[in-house]
Amino acid sequence: MPARRSGRKGKPRLPPSLPRHAFATPLPGVNGPSRVRLRLRLRLASGRPLLSKRWTPPRPAPSCTRASLTEKARGDMRLVSWNINGIRRSPEALRRLLDSLGADVTCLQETRVTRDLLEEPLAIVEGYSSYFSFSRGRSGYSGVATFCKNNATPGAAEEGLTNLLTNHEGAVGAYGNTEEFTEDELRALDSEGRAVLTQHRIRTSDGHEKTLTIINVYCPHADPDKPERLTYKLRFYRLLQLRAEALLRTGSHVIILGDVNTSHRPLDHCDPTDLACFEENPGRQWLTQFLWRPDGESGLFVDSFRHFHPTKVGAFTCWSTATGARLTNYGTRLDYILGDRALVLGEFEDSFLMPEVEGSDHCPVGATLRAELIPAPRCPPLCTRYLPEFAGRQQKLSRFLVKVDPNLPGPTSAQPREEKNGVGVSKKAKRTCGDPGQGQLSLLRFFQAGRPPEKALVAGAQEPETEPAGQDPGGAAPLAPEPGEGQAAFWKAVLKGPPRPPLCKGHGEPCVLRTVRKAGPNFGRQFYVCSRPVGHSGNPVARCDFFLWVSGKTPAPH
Repeated sequence: MPARRSGRKGKPRLPPSLPRHAFATPLPGVNGPSRVRLRLRLRLASGRPLLSKRWTPPRPAPSCTRASLTEKARGDMRLVSWNINGIRRSPEALRRLLDSLGADVTCLQETRVTRDLLEEPLAIVEGYSSYFSFSRGRSGYSGVATFCKNNATPGAAEEGLTNLLTNHEGAVGAYGNTEEFTEDELRALDSEGRAVLTQHRIRTSDGHEKTLTIINVYCPHADPDKPERLTYKLRFYRLLQLRAEALLRTGSHVIILGDVNTSHRPLDHCDPTDLACFEENPGRQWLTQFLWRPDGESGLFVDSFRHFHPTKVGAFTCWSTATGARLTNYGTRLDYILGDRALVLGEFEDSFLMPEVEGSDHCPVGATLRAELIPAPRCPPLCTRYLPEFAGRQQKLSRFLVKVDPNLPGPTSAQPREEKNGVGVSKKAKRTCGDPGQGQLSLLRFFQAGRPPEKALVAGAQEPETEPAGQDPGGAAPLAPEPGEGQAAFWKAVLKGPPRPPLCKGHGEPCVLRTVRKAGPNFGRQFYVCSRPVGHSGNPVARCDFFLWVSGKTPAPH
């Protein structure tokens, strides 16, 4: 059917929803509007429709952002783990954080919050159920939390690796043989809030329903100056292994994810100097016997990231914030997602790092699985919404302390007054300095010659017209200049700042001042180093080897 023509002869009316360039098929030797008109006339003369096919607007170019690269397919399961280094932030920021990670199950470590400091907006986030483990001995230390979307509600949840913290139904169970531990040792290993377990039902890619247990862990750090912490760390590793293997024997799949606090291979460390000593580290030896590799190692669990990226270099998850090492990617890989061998080989699609996500000295790590989560009809008792302080059965004392508006009249906002000659006089007015007619004194007036500050503080005192007798004019403070250009020079003469730092030899840039904090003969001494972040010696962007002690500084007593 020919197109309707407009009032002007030979000008067909184009549908308003179609752009003009949709008809512009290139024709040799014809340019501009003539090409469009010629193409339309040829189609009208032949009786063909104006368009050979239905026109659709062009699709935008695919984005290269991390969100599009990690967006999970419908029905797939996505897990994310992140050492957040403190969760006490605004509730809106926490909700935006969880949504931006886009995970069905988000595991956070080093939350640094105890139960008495946990507020309801952080514990109960809309669209999620949360499960916390708190440190029992220290405030603002350790702690883990697991947030599950409503489509990933677990059927059971438990705090800790032992059964000593479980006093409710809905626990995960399967604790293994822990006879090698004393009860005090087990209680100490669970007292720092380092593990939360959630158990889910999943439908695998072949259509079978299975049980999946997710262990969110924050393994201890071994302080070189405290040998007992190394023993504590190794005993925690042993207890974690016993619990994970016991869960496998019940027929459940197991995923261990979190901050393991050990870089396994030299490929996972920015500077593995001595390879012989590197492999002798007890934490690395435990990881080696715990993990399975295709070259013959017989562990029951698989490092999912190295399974998909076995030779990727520079894949780090932790950097020193004090030295700015993240700018030069001078870090280590301490965060893992470990799955049992059958689950990783059969259901895992990918395992990835998210170094572009900032906000902590660690970056998130994640994994996607082909399996589909089956939500439980009800949250287990460990869910924070069932805690007495949030369930309405018990109120905190802070709920009875209401902030009073200082603008409201009342005895709390009225200033104390005293009667003098029948007139109420505020006590605050009695401390007014100087002449009331002149207003507040300027700070510069206290630096003027022959004007002691204590006399200016007396109410109604008369200023002397001449300098006091016997005063040495040479010893007087410099006259304060009038407001103008000389004030900057005056303040520089009175308030002298620190000396300028030296320039480093490698870049010619001002150095930064550091102080020795390690115990030893130089404790408390100050020194200058290059201000750039640490990195490999061959990296021109990294810190050079400039070092200079501050002269005249003696070590502080330790």
